Amino acid sequence: MSKAPAYKFRLGLITATIWDNDGFYSVDFTRSYKDSTGQWQNTTSYGHSDLLNVAKSAERAENWIARQANADN
Repeated sequence: MSKAPAYKFRLGLITATIWDNDGFYSVDFTRSYKDSTGQWQNTTSYGHSDLLNVAKSAERAENWIARQANADN
């Protein structure tokens, strides 16, 4: 069983998952889409229309991580 994410949020079709690796944080970004059968899938490929939400998600993730670092001090 894998460790649970430290924090996860969604902005439109973009999901950011933040992992805490003993105080070192990493972030995964995925985009949700429906396949040809109507089932939801995820990808790490982004189209032009996704890029603003990817950028906003990166900024939100950075802010969350910074708050964790400040809370530890």
